[in-house]
Amino acid sequence: MSTHYEERMEAERSEIDRKLRKVSQLIEDQVRKAVQALFSDDDDLANQVILGDRQVNRRIKELDYLCHAFIVRHAPSAGHLRFVSAVLRLDVALERVGDYASSIGREVVHLSRRPSESVARDIELIAMQSRKTFSNSLTAFHNRDVALARETYGLANQTDFTLQAVFDALLAAGEAREMPLADVFALLRIVNLLKRVAEQSENVCEQTIFAVTGDTRDPKIFRVLFVGDKNDRASLIAEGYARKAFPQAGRYQSAGWHPVDKVDPTLLEFLDEKGIDVKHLEPTPLQAALEQPEHFHVIVSLAPGIQEQLTGVPFRSVVLEWDVKGGGSMDKDALEALYQDLSVRVQDLMITLAGPEAR
Repeated sequence: MSTHYEERMEAERSEIDRKLRKVSQLIEDQVRKAVQALFSDDDDLANQVILGDRQVNRRIKELDYLCHAFIVRHAPSAGHLRFVSAVLRLDVALERVGDYASSIGREVVHLSRRPSESVARDIELIAMQSRKTFSNSLTAFHNRDVALARETYGLANQTDFTLQAVFDALLAAGEAREMPLADVFALLRIVNLLKRVAEQSENVCEQTIFAVTGDTRDPKIFRVLFVGDKNDRASLIAEGYARKAFPQAGRYQSAGWHPVDKVDPTLLEFLDEKGIDVKHLEPTPLQAALEQPEHFHVIVSLAPGIQEQLTGVPFRSVVLEWDVKGGGSMDKDALEALYQDLSVRVQDLMITLAGPEAR
């Protein structure tokens, strides 16, 4: 039988849950209205979204106060503490999404005209994907549905190719003077904000899993692609060294736009002497590597001309160019100098990405 204290604590927890659901719904409505204002060219609705952000901020502030008061009053443990801690972190994501909706509303008000039908169609697809992902993440949290949270996590990536298509279309329209540059920049910002709505869903999913199970997110695994012309030397060395030195921090691959048929046995012997597993090292066409479902976080070019070879690179991929010396010699001294150069560069890259403890 529950004590009066337990009943009071549960009532306060339920009140936090109720207010969280209410502000979640309010923010979802804000995003929906912002998108509707864009496609209907409705400045009044856009202004409603801008003003509505004040209500969102007030409700978030109230929710923060209730959570902190709950902790001070009850010193909760286990499930109650995880729930309140998750709500406090969730508030940050919700407030940001509210800000995104308000910013979209401000951009809509300043548009001189509606986007063209083809651009509007792609923006509508991004908006639909982002809203669906965000809504699913909130449903997972409210229902304590860990399976849905895990299923929803990472769905933000599905907008990458549509986002790139919109960017290309808008840039082309701007260069052709088919729309004012101010409109081009406004629409670019709008689609980027919609993308960020989807990305905040990942934070919501993480808090769902933490609130229910206590599990925290695993360290991020970075996907890195090393690219050379023939994928016969430097790119293979970089891939092999990265696999050896930072096996837990990343997933590594190499490719070339004119890959050789097979790896030179001299290089394989050299890498084997360095303690590098050469079984997975094989020349790969660049386009085949880029067509994989998951995008690369970083693409490293080890030969000049990479920009002319890259097509359809996801928006979130970073392209680096390393000025590697040494030509294509398989002389042992040349390979050793190249190995030492690349090992330092790979170390710097992975420590930048994953931190000083990366391994």
